[in-house]
Order: sequence, then C-alpha cells, then structure tokens
Amino acid sequence: MKIDLGKNELIHFIGIGGIGMSGLALIMNELGYKVQGSDIANNRNIDRLCEKKIKVFINHKKENIKKTTLLVISSAIKKNNLELVEAKKKNLPVYARGDMLGHIVSFMRNVVVTGSHGKTTTTSLVSSIFTSGNLDPTIINGGVLNSFGNSAKLGKSNWCVTESDESDGSFLKIPFTYSIVTNLDSEHLDFYKNIKNLKKSFLKFIEKIPSVGKGFICNDDQNLKNLIKKSKNKNFYTYGINKKSNFQILNIKQTANFSSFDIKVSIPSKRKIIKSIKLPMIGIHNIRNATAAASLAFTIGLPEKYIKLGLSNFKGVQRRFSHIFDHNKISFYDDYAHHPTEISSVLNSVKNVYKKKEIVCIFQPHRISRLINLKKEFSKCFQMADTVLLCPVYTANEKIKLNFTYHSFAKLIINNSNVNLIQLENELQLRRFVKRNAFGEKIYIGMGAGSISNWMKNLKNIF
Repeated sequence: MKIDLGKNELIHFIGIGGIGMSGLALIMNELGYKVQGSDIANNRNIDRLCEKKIKVFINHKKENIKKTTLLVISSAIKKNNLELVEAKKKNLPVYARGDMLGHIVSFMRNVVVTGSHGKTTTTSLVSSIFTSGNLDPTIINGGVLNSFGNSAKLGKSNWCVTESDESDGSFLKIPFTYSIVTNLDSEHLDFYKNIKNLKKSFLKFIEKIPSVGKGFICNDDQNLKNLIKKSKNKNFYTYGINKKSNFQILNIKQTANFSSFDIKVSIPSKRKIIKSIKLPMIGIHNIRNATAAASLAFTIGLPEKYIKLGLSNFKGVQRRFSHIFDHNKISFYDDYAHHPTEISSVLNSVKNVYKKKEIVCIFQPHRISRLINLKKEFSKCFQMADTVLLCPVYTANEKIKLNFTYHSFAKLIINNSNVNLIQLENELQLRRFVKRNAFGEKIYIGMGAGSISNWMKNLKNIF
C-alpha cells in the first residue's frame, strides 16, 4: 500500500499503549514525524512514550484528534471507536499498523522475523548479534529488550530488524530482504478461522522471499517442513536439530545459567562447524531461536566472533522466563507463554535444568476463543509441572461465552497432565496460597499474556 507521508503531518495512534503500536510510534518519532496517541489506560509502554515527550491521551475522545491529519489503528480497535468514527466524518486517512510499518521499513534493508512462537526472542537475538557486529540496526520488536529498556530503537545503519505479527495477517504487508520463520502452530484461529488458512498465509510469506535475500526456516517444525515442499520459491536455508538442516544444531549442553551448542554449516558456499556457542538462556526452543539468528548473521557475512559475542552477551527480553525475586529457596519467574506449545516448552526446559525443585505453574488463560479452540492441548501441556494454580480467564475484552464449565477444564488438566491443581478466583487468593506455601525448594512461574505479570511482581510485597 502506497502511503504519502510528510513531516508536517500530525499522526495519531489509536491504541498506542500496545507493544507493537508503541514501538512504531517511537521509531516514527525518532525519524522526525509528529506523533501522538490514545489508549484506555496507562501502562509501562505509555510511560516509555511519555519519557520521549510523546503526547498520550488516556481514554478515547473525538477531541483527541482535533488537530490530527492522519490516523494509525491497531487491530484491537473496534469500528465504533469514537476517534475512528470522528476521523471518518472528517475524511482523514486511516491506516492499519501493518500498513504503516510496511511503509516505514520499506526504506531500509529489512530482516523480518515471523512464526507462531519465539518471534520476539529471535528478533532480539538477531539485534544483539548485529549490534555486536557494529551494524547498529533499527529494531522494532514485540517485547522490551533488557539491553536498552525498550521495544524499539532507531539505528544509524540501513539495517532494520523487525518482528512481524501474523495474528491479523499483517506480516504479509511488510517488505523484507531476509526473513526467519520460527514455526507454525494452531494460533490466532479467531482471525484465520482454520489451520488451512493459516498455512496458506505462511506459504505466501515464504513465496515472497526475494532473489537478493534469503529465508531461514525451522526444519524441526512439521508444518513448515510440509510447506517448504509446496513452495515454488526455494531461496531459503533450513535450521534445526534435523540432520538435513543447512544449519544443524549439535552437542547441546544445558545448565541453570546457560546453554552451549555447535552449528554444522552445510550451504553451497561453505561447509564448516561453528563450535562452542554459549547462550545465557535455557530450553531447546531458545537454542533453535539462537541458531536462526546465527544462521542469518553467518549468511550475510558477519564474522563468527561477533555471532558468538552477540549470543553470549544477550541480555534477554522482559517476560521471557524473567527472574523476579527469590525468597529463601524459592524462585519467582514471569513468562509470556500463553499457548500450549509455549507452556510445555518452558516447563520442559525448567524441568530439564532444575530437576530437584518443585515446579508450580501459575496459569492465567488469555482469551476465551483461544481456550475454546485449544482446550484439549492446554489440558496436556502441564505434564512437567508439579502443581498448577489455575487463574480466571483474562478475556481481553472478548464477549463470547465459554462453552464448558471452568471446573470441567480444571479436571481435564488434572487427568491429562497428572498434576495437583488449585483453582484461584483472584489475585488475593494467589497471595494467600504463596504465603502459606513459602517453604521448600520451589520455582513459581507465572504464565499468560494478561494481568498475571503484575500479579507475579506484586508477590514480592507479601514477604
């Protein structure tokens, strides 16, 4: 989509508090555009915008866009939004975030990272390697990088590393030179309606790989393996544990503080082994993410020393198995996992490293539609936990009804994951449970994409 954009525009972001919207607003502000926005409540993303002197209105009102010349809306904004209705009355141009993001990054040499899981971490790992290699990229991510305390940063080079959101199909709108596809799973079926449509969209993405660039696709993911067989565009390399991968992961070792592994490179121009890569993260899923980032960096010609340095010095992403605090021999972590695949990956990683500790998973389901679509998968994903504390569903303003009782869902988890389970009604009950059970060697992991992150951080106040 062609967007005519001048520096004299006043660009208003409806839903500016979202991680993706706030990141785009930050970059456009750094590029010299006049930006402002609105959202229904304050949050840390808005705090970061205000630190950059970006004006943010709390609550949506038509008066907010009085001087606005152009609007950007997130996919969460409804058609009856007061600002959107007013903009249409005034015949103001309105663009979806994906369209505006595509326009902004079209001026750069773009690396796009997509997939059902691991996008944010992989984008961050690519950014860390590029930064270590003095490429100074622009970064537009779906999570806050600990290295600079924000989700977006304008770099000085022509490189841009972008996380591309498949949830609303907007990942097809973003031009790229290089791309990574981490995996393909049953996710966002509220938008796609079925897995078949989701696969079609990912195939379109793979077909878009340009001849001047390269794609990097996970060869351990069965859905992606099937897709690349169908793709007419073969301009990609594969990565993974799979022996047929162009970048094969070997000699994996994991401890509580880091993982180490080798990468066997088998591409037309080069055959070699990159040895003794260290990553300050646990989990096979994160080793795959790191391999994707390393494969891309190696292909564009970054020396091995920068690849290793970027991975070993990686500072992490907020809400990705983030350590919050310790109390006696109990550790508390916060994680964004809200899909069965993500939950089982994190729990498997923790169990593999912390074999002797009791694992307590505090799970807050995110979206009623996701819980309905993946009920059976959710019930099986807690097998590596000892206890599950099941919180109420965070609806994310969905108005649909759950077509089964929550108690029956709890029983299904007990049966299919073979765990102790306690249903909680609110944050107060969580605080009481944790205080009563503050003994022994345990790991508490809060999981979900809703308010559970704040619940976990607030637990520090009970001791």
